[in-house]
Amino acid sequence: MAAVPESHSGWTFLTNHARVLAAIADDPATRIRDIAARCRLTERAVQKIVSDLEEDGYLSHTRQGRSNAYRIEAGTILRHPADSGLAVAELLTLLAQHDAQHDADRGEGSRQLESSPPQARGPRSDP
Repeated sequence: MAAVPESHSGWTFLTNHARVLAAIADDPATRIRDIAARCRLTERAVQKIVSDLEEDGYLSHTRQGRSNAYRIEAGTILRHPADSGLAVAELLTLLAQHDAQHDADRGEGSRQLESSPPQARGPRSDP
């Protein structure tokens, strides 16, 4: 299980939905309890977020015994109007690259996404 970061107050760059999705991308067989600990959320909050993500087509799951196996719909487009055209896979690729660099800096190796999402786009330029 990943180390739980120190708590802080104030705003963050990533929403809880993005953090939960990144946790699932890291381990599609992860438990709600483990996602909650990693994201510093309650299990109930994670259940609601997973439900939101499934309802809007970003995520699906299948039962495997008493556990769930999650599947991220990598081609789904992000909801924010400023990110029109940016797919979930591109966001997860950026997060995985960040995690891999962070792990390499700490000497822990790197993690890979299970699917092969498209390469992330470079900075956008306005016409």
